[in-house]
Amino acid sequence: MKASSRVLVRAHAKINVSLHVGPVRPDGFHPLHTVFQSLALHDTLEVKVRRGPFTLTSSDPAVPADGRNLVARAAEALWTLLGRAGPPSGVAIHLAKQIPVQAGLGGGSSDAAAALVALARAWRTRLTLNDLMQPAARLGADVPYFLVGGTALGLGRGDDLYPLEDLAPQHVVLAFPGFGVSTADAYRWFDEDRERRAAAMETDVEPQIVPAWPGLELGVVNDLERPVARRHPDIGSIRCVLGGSGARASAMTGSGSAVFGLFGTREAARRGALAVGQAGHLALVTRTVDRRTCQRVHFLIASSSPRHA
Repeated sequence: MKASSRVLVRAHAKINVSLHVGPVRPDGFHPLHTVFQSLALHDTLEVKVRRGPFTLTSSDPAVPADGRNLVARAAEALWTLLGRAGPPSGVAIHLAKQIPVQAGLGGGSSDAAAALVALARAWRTRLTLNDLMQPAARLGADVPYFLVGGTALGLGRGDDLYPLEDLAPQHVVLAFPGFGVSTADAYRWFDEDRERRAAAMETDVEPQIVPAWPGLELGVVNDLERPVARRHPDIGSIRCVLGGSGARASAMTGSGSAVFGLFGTREAARRGALAVGQAGHLALVTRTVDRRTCQRVHFLIASSSPRHA
């Protein structure tokens, strides 16, 4: 395999089309049943091969460029997997950010997965995607999904993955209420509210049903949305705006704070984004992408699509 002096990869964002959360387990984690979906919105990682220690820079000064960044941690994990001594070296990575942070879009996890793929090439390894699954899972529960992409079912912590037939193409409005939500807060509020709702005998939120695959309908619902929206009512307000502007369905994604709306045409999505903007919130229009599109970056290494992590 020839060495490459420059490797450029995309790190796609995701939404959770559905997210069901079980009661917290003794190990502190919540069992999940979620449907992931990749978006065209993406960060870009440029990896340059050069002499000297590993370096990481970012286009967003608010994004840490040290060991707190999952890209740096991915480099350390892969270096260790390769059995190489000392700290990582021989590459410089520049991260061009487009995916907002603390929005539930998986930007950090996607960056980490893209880094594993790019570094496997830059460091002249013969690792497959299956080989990268183990270090990916150690970096975070969402990271293995981004090695798969497209539409996929996630169980357990979300890292037990089952690729599904790709969701029919959708135009997507992403709306941002102007604040972030930490994953730890979202799950803590979920646990607090679960006890309160059980005492009050409140029922679960009914999912919105939209056509997903031929002969199959998909329920759009997020169990974390209610507890987060109780603390941040703007999330519910944004969903009302999206619904009023013609969204087929809408929900908060992941642990928030971004809210997505699904639209049948790009023009309808543009009108939805305009309505969100008029309500005082940031919004952008993107679209869903299939697994083949996501895995175009994986031509960099010999690979096969895993059935599960």
